Amino acid sequence: MKPRPIIIDTDPSPDDAVTFLVALASPAELEVLAVTTVAGNVPLPLTSKNALKALELAGRTETRVFAGASAPLMRRLVTAEHVHGRTGFDGYDLPDPVTPLAPGFAPEVIVDLVMCREPGEVTLCCLAPLTNIALALAKEPRLAGHLREIVLMGGSFSEGGNVTPAAEFNIYVDPEAAAKVLDCGAPITMIPLDCTHQALNTQARLDKLRAVGTPLTEAFYHLLKFNKMFDEQKYGWEGGPLHDPTVVAYLLAPHLFSGRKANIVVECASSLTLGMTVVDWWSVTERKPNVQLLRNIDAHGYFDLVIDRLSRL
Repeated sequence: MKPRPIIIDTDPSPDDAVTFLVALASPAELEVLAVTTVAGNVPLPLTSKNALKALELAGRTETRVFAGASAPLMRRLVTAEHVHGRTGFDGYDLPDPVTPLAPGFAPEVIVDLVMCREPGEVTLCCLAPLTNIALALAKEPRLAGHLREIVLMGGSFSEGGNVTPAAEFNIYVDPEAAAKVLDCGAPITMIPLDCTHQALNTQARLDKLRAVGTPLTEAFYHLLKFNKMFDEQKYGWEGGPLHDPTVVAYLLAPHLFSGRKANIVVECASSLTLGMTVVDWWSVTERKPNVQLLRNIDAHGYFDLVIDRLSRL
């Protein structure tokens, strides 16, 4: 079977980088066409730099990185340095990258890479605010019908929000973009906080990663250890969730997840619930289900998969 072509749209903090590195370590299953960056966890120059840093550490500089939107569609950018540090990659000093960004604007590149393939081939893996994807959909109205699937980490259902009481960060940063994506008609799988909060990056799991003994796993031991401190202190958990790699893990091992289809809309008007993903789990409206929502994960299987793939780089 041919590997599934994917584009990874991201705002790299360490868990984003783990996502595209796991994908690159899985060439039999996945073909990474490009990594596209967007403003989110930190501003765009830093998200782009962090992507290049991780790829250079892994020796995968042939992977093209394209920079995209530097701000949400309609709002002021909100970032998360309080979680990920000033650079978005705090916790371990990696050298500045020498590899340049690829020429091109990420939303336009997404359109070109998808539309040059047969319909139903390319999957978009979205780990960040959905600005780039909304801009691509606006540029090419046929794009949604040409995709195989959109798999995104974002939103929440019963878990509440992590940036406001109602909203998860990726959706909150650009709710208008998220609303456009969820309404585009492409097959969509959403992995919300309800799922990712079950996948805690405990010290035992970090130790298992470090025991692999490569420069890459040593670096990510420290990066992820720093990254989990915020959630440990805020929630009193034994580790921070490893959110974003769930997207690629779902493509590689869907049996690790469970959920069902539901209608989901994004709140864009209320100051109280801005960015909330309103999930009609019990079909109490007449709105057609538009998203497969994954609510549960086999966390042990998930971390075994992530560590195994990182060990291959």
